[in-house]
Amino acid sequence: MPPRRNQSRNPDNDAAALLGDELRELRLATGYRSQEDVTVLQADRSVLGRIETGERPPTSDQLAALLDFYGTNGRLRRVYERLGRVARANVVNAPVRMWFRGYLDAEGAAHTIRVWQPLVIHGLFQTEAYATALFVAMGMTPEQVREQVEVRMRRQSILARSNPPNITLVIWEPVLNHLIGSAKVMAEQLAHLEALSRSILIQVVPEESGGNAGLGGAVSVVEGSRGTLILAESLLEDQVTQDQDTVIKGIATFDAV
Repeated sequence: MPPRRNQSRNPDNDAAALLGDELRELRLATGYRSQEDVTVLQADRSVLGRIETGERPPTSDQLAALLDFYGTNGRLRRVYERLGRVARANVVNAPVRMWFRGYLDAEGAAHTIRVWQPLVIHGLFQTEAYATALFVAMGMTPEQVREQVEVRMRRQSILARSNPPNITLVIWEPVLNHLIGSAKVMAEQLAHLEALSRSILIQVVPEESGGNAGLGGAVSVVEGSRGTLILAESLLEDQVTQDQDTVIKGIATFDAV
């Protein structure tokens, strides 16, 4: 058996590295000596390389494709699937503050999402370049920018679900004209919104309409099987809550806009 590749992640304390290590062993045990022999991911070999080193855990679809390819079923398959969920959760939540994790969980399981955004494009709908430019402007280090952008891109996987949530995005018009990054970044971002408008409802509040009830900050209303949750954003401190009075105010603000 060829020597194991060096990896910066430790499978003894990192779920993504453990999953990658086990998937590598599974590949070898089923007779595929080279990563190039595994074409089921429909991507270049580097994708499987990052999975096997734990750099990036597979999505649920990627993991299912690999397990099918290797002929893994039954209890062992369920173990891999559970480990995959843990690995993805750890990677997604690692750079995220504890108070925000509950919102991410609710957003990921939501059946309805309503967003009012008067400042920037909401994170669920940002391109990678737009998100990068925002985090750079916030003074983050290159490593912090990379981590936060990865979290933001992973959040957007709910848009590609077989049963995506029902989403309404309401934007104040100046957001579309506010230069973030560069003209190219903005052009790509606006094109992305146009493409998204084919599957979600996007409404723009005209600038000439003057003041409105939502100019105090962004509001996200997330509804799922565990009830309704509100994310209220402000300059200094965001708030995530299921407090009934706050939820009622948040929904009222969205409806008023």
